[in-house]
Amino acid sequence: MSQSGSSKPRVAVIDYGIGNLHSAHKGFERAGAEVVLTSDSGEIARADGVVLPGVGHFGSCIGALDDAGLREATVDAAGSGRPFIGICVGMQMLYEGSDEAPGVAGLGVLPGTLQLLPDTVKRPQMQWNRLDVVGESPLLAGLSDPAWVYFVHSYAARNNSGCVATCDYGGPVVAAVDTGSVWATQFHPEKSSRNGLQILENFVAKVANHRNAGAAR
Repeated sequence: MSQSGSSKPRVAVIDYGIGNLHSAHKGFERAGAEVVLTSDSGEIARADGVVLPGVGHFGSCIGALDDAGLREATVDAAGSGRPFIGICVGMQMLYEGSDEAPGVAGLGVLPGTLQLLPDTVKRPQMQWNRLDVVGESPLLAGLSDPAWVYFVHSYAARNNSGCVATCDYGGPVVAAVDTGSVWATQFHPEKSSRNGLQILENFVAKVANHRNAGAAR
């Protein structure tokens, strides 16, 4: 059972007043989770799994997270061993920083700094693009071949640590990361039709498995 007594795994979507919060909330509900949209650090700490969504400017998102007093709770959740996923700018926030906001410290969960997409392509990348799988991960289980997903971004990771999928946009762009308990997607699963729902279902399944393993100990 989750903390609420529901048979569904309980997923906390971090509410820091910015980002694709409600679409993420609805997406994970559709994927089978009991979802709470919360700015309470205790609720985040008690959840079976945690989601960090985000859209817009890196510096604005980090600033909003800090203003909400949720930096420590977010970093703690990402390092707790519980399933954690960052989406779009929520993925970018996990890095050490971004050229979009020089001097603004990211969460440092993933190594490296985000860089502007090259001048040879239109910015932002606002389109469906094909995933090129470069590593095995349960994050990507059950996707179509080829798998198309929806991107909206102008900055991208260049450090391939944990990278399990890229897309081609002026060269390879880190599209999905799996470091074990931490997953991240540069694209929007909640806007990516069946493949996106599959990824959300994969995350909810991971959350359920982790909760059940803990209950069995």
